[in-house]
Amino acid sequence: MIDVLIAGAGPNGLMLACELALAGVRPVVLERHAAPTGEPRANGLVGQVVRLLDRRGLYARLSGESTPPSPQPAFTFGAFPLDLTMLAENPHYVLGVPQAQLEAALAARAAELGVDLRRGHEVVDLRQDPDGVEVVLADGTRLNARFLVGADGGRSAVRRLAGIAFPGVTDDRSISRTATVTVPESCLAPGTGGLRVPGCGVVPPFQHTRTPRGLITWAPFPGRPAILSTKEWPDAPVGDETPMTLAELRASAARVLGADLPVEVSGGPGLLRRLTSGNTRIADRYRAGRVLLVGDAAHVHPAIGGPGLNLGLQDAVNLGWKLAATVRGWAPQGLLDTYETERRPVAERVVMSTQAQSALIGPGDEVTGLRELFAELLRKPEVTGHIAALMSGADVHYPADPTDPLAGHCAPDVVVHGEHGPVRLAELTRTARPLLLDSTGAFAEAVAPWRDRVDVVTGPLRGTTATALLVRPDCFVAWSAGEADTLRAALTHHFGLPAPAHSWS
Repeated sequence: MIDVLIAGAGPNGLMLACELALAGVRPVVLERHAAPTGEPRANGLVGQVVRLLDRRGLYARLSGESTPPSPQPAFTFGAFPLDLTMLAENPHYVLGVPQAQLEAALAARAAELGVDLRRGHEVVDLRQDPDGVEVVLADGTRLNARFLVGADGGRSAVRRLAGIAFPGVTDDRSISRTATVTVPESCLAPGTGGLRVPGCGVVPPFQHTRTPRGLITWAPFPGRPAILSTKEWPDAPVGDETPMTLAELRASAARVLGADLPVEVSGGPGLLRRLTSGNTRIADRYRAGRVLLVGDAAHVHPAIGGPGLNLGLQDAVNLGWKLAATVRGWAPQGLLDTYETERRPVAERVVMSTQAQSALIGPGDEVTGLRELFAELLRKPEVTGHIAALMSGADVHYPADPTDPLAGHCAPDVVVHGEHGPVRLAELTRTARPLLLDSTGAFAEAVAPWRDRVDVVTGPLRGTTATALLVRPDCFVAWSAGEADTLRAALTHHFGLPAPAHSWS
C-alpha cells in the first residue's frame, strides 16, 4: 500500500511531496497532464513564502543569488502604492519567477528526494474506509493508499469525489483581459520601465493603476515578455465563447485610460486570456477521513496582490510534517486535524484581503472617495505596516501557549554561533526536521528522549531575545525558553511521546 497519494503536480502538490520525502515518507504524485503545460499563470512569489523557500534551500535555485532574500521596498495594495521603506521592520518579500520555473525547480527537487511522479494519470473515482483510500484512474488502474491529498486545483476532482462542499460566491460583474505583449521603445519611460501613454502620463510598472473606468497593470519582466492586463466592470455581461484577440485588449486599455496603446503580441508562446468571472470559495472542511485538500483545492480567491502561492505552499509545508508524523506512527492525538484549524483562518484572512482590494479598485465616484480617505491612512507607518503584515502573511499566529510570546509565530531569522562559526536558521532547516536551538546547552537532557525526531543545535543565538527555541518543521515556533518541564510538554504536544523505535534517519 502506498503511504500517500498526491493528486496534482502543481507547486503545492510538488512542495508537499518534497516535505513528505524529507520526513522519510515516499509519496506517489499523480498528474493528469502527460507533460508540464508551460501555461503562463502566476508571475512570482509574494510574502513570507520567499523566506520559507530559503529555509528549504530553494531560494538560491530560483533566484540565482547566493545571498539571502531581502524585503521589497515597495508593493501595491488595492491599486495603492505601498512605501515599505517607512517601516522599521519590513516583512514583505517578492521573488519574480514564473510559475512554470517554480514547478520545474520543485519537480527537480522532488526527483532528487526519490519522489515517484507519474504523469498522464487522472483520478476519476475514489473509495475509502477507516484503513485507507482506493483510487481509480482514468485507464482503470486502481491504487491503494493510506492517505490521498487533493492538490488538483480549484476544480478539484478529489474534493468533489470526497463529497466536500465548496461554498462561496461567483463574481460575474467584472471582466479581465491579459496578454504578453511588446511595445515600441518610444513608449517606455526611461529609467523606470513605465508605460508612457499620450494624454495620460506614465503607467508605472508592476502596479495596479486605477481610473474611474477600470484597472490596468503593466509588468515588464526582465528577460521575458511583458504582460499587460486590464479589468473592467461592463454594464452588460461579456461572453467568453470566442477567443480573445489583441484588438480586444487594446480596446479595453483605451477605455480604461482614455488613450490608445500601440501594443503587439509578443513573439513565441504567450498569453492571450479573458476571464469573465471569479470565484471566492473555501472548502467546508479540509479533511474527509483519509482524504485531505491543499492549495486551490481547499480555497480560491481573487489573484490581486498575488497571495495564492504564499497561501498554498505554506499549506503544503504545514500539512507535510503532520501527515508524515501520522504515517510514521509518532503523531500525537489530533495533530493531523490541526492542519485545518491552523490554516483555515489564514485562508479566511487572504479572502478578506483580496475582497477588500477588489472593492478598492472598483469603478465609480463612491470608490474614488473611499480611495482618497485610504490614501491618507496609508501615510501612517502603522497602517502600512499592518497591511504589509497581512499581505505577506507575517501576521499569521497559530494557537499556542498565551504565556509564550514567540510560540505560534514564524521563527525569526536567527543566527547560531556554533563551534564552526555562524550559521543561519535557513541553513539548519533544510532537512525539515524539528529543531531545538539552545544557546546554553541547558536543555539537552530534556530533549534527549526525542532525539530520534528532534535535532539540537547549541550555541549563542543572534536575532532573538530567547535563550532557546523549539522550531517546528514548518519553521513556526513551538516553544521559547522557559523551564525544562514546559519544553517537555511542548515536545509531547507537537511531536508525540518519546518512541525510540521510530527513527527519522
